[in-house]
Amino acid sequence: MPAFKTLDDLHDISGKRVLVRVDLNVPVSEGKVTDATRIERVAPTIKELSAKGAKVILLAHFGRPKGEAVADMSLGQIVPAVEEVLDQAIAFAADCIGERAQDAIARMNSGDILLLENTRFHKGEEKNDAAFTAELAKNGDLYVNDAFSAAHRAHASTEGLAHHLPAYAGRTMQAELEALEKGLGNPARPVVAIVGGAKVSTKIDLLTNLVKKVDALVIGGGMANTFLAAQGIDVGKSLCEHDLAATAREIMIEAETAGCTIVLPEDGVVAREFKANAAHETVTVSAIPADAMMLDVGPKSVDKVNQWIGKAATLVWNGPLGAFEITPFDTATVAAAKHAADCTRTGKLVSVAGGGDTVSALNHAGVADDFSYVSTAGGAFLEWMEGKELPGVAVLSKTA
Repeated sequence: MPAFKTLDDLHDISGKRVLVRVDLNVPVSEGKVTDATRIERVAPTIKELSAKGAKVILLAHFGRPKGEAVADMSLGQIVPAVEEVLDQAIAFAADCIGERAQDAIARMNSGDILLLENTRFHKGEEKNDAAFTAELAKNGDLYVNDAFSAAHRAHASTEGLAHHLPAYAGRTMQAELEALEKGLGNPARPVVAIVGGAKVSTKIDLLTNLVKKVDALVIGGGMANTFLAAQGIDVGKSLCEHDLAATAREIMIEAETAGCTIVLPEDGVVAREFKANAAHETVTVSAIPADAMMLDVGPKSVDKVNQWIGKAATLVWNGPLGAFEITPFDTATVAAAKHAADCTRTGKLVSVAGGGDTVSALNHAGVADDFSYVSTAGGAFLEWMEGKELPGVAVLSKTA
């Protein structure tokens, strides 16, 4: 991974205006933040800069206002939650450029924190418009990007600013990039990847990239049915993209060429209806009843997955093995997650996981804190796993 500057490279910043791009796109219900995880993730960077006497100016987006000022997408409503996490007063400006922003910044003292209004209230943000970026840049002396989750977008506040101001990675961005480097960039081998979820169609690029980089690829969830069907196995009424059989076979051929073992379920837990505690049975994958659907992988398959986890030095995980949201079809995902957590705790395994469903699944299993790193960055994490360059990361490397 190319070098990038971090907060360790920032010296004598007392009184300096530091524009900090953060991810504050948190869930809100009836004007209250219902999950402050993303605020908690960026708190260390904000506190460190404030403690060093910087004037900390936060840039963030919220929702998809499409370049219009939309009242219920104002960042003003999350100020109390940010103040609670930081245990510090936060000022708010009703715009991110222009007089209102400039006046609020002019009132700042060293160590103060100011949140500017939603950058996406301006069409120039998502267009990475040069004039809009220049207006943003006027408000700062330095730029810190701590929003890995938005790094796959070349927007004004995630990419453009790094061309105007000295640019640095915040602590969350730094931790994410270092974890990803251990995961796939320069990992300890053997490397095992677990990829689950519903559809192959959403993860073709991911699977194609992984088979070239990992020693074993475990495929679970609805995706596994497509691979089984591609081998001529009748998967009954299981979720399956039959039209992607040729794609699945191509991925298996690529894996064989690259020396990557693809691990598919040998048995599964099947039911006739998709609901919690539905009547179910465990069968081999070659004996799935025509009127049933596989909703989880079976115990033999879990043993095989756990054996691979046990052999691995590095594990990269994206997506559950079954329909973990409903019991008892969460059994395989929970068992594999707990085994990976045990191996990580004993120091035998570096485990990196990410993607929305994955975070939920690991939280459900009660082991998210035991993994080496759990990324909350959905799209950016996936694009990194697909081997794509992330504009918000690349620009930090280029300015290093």
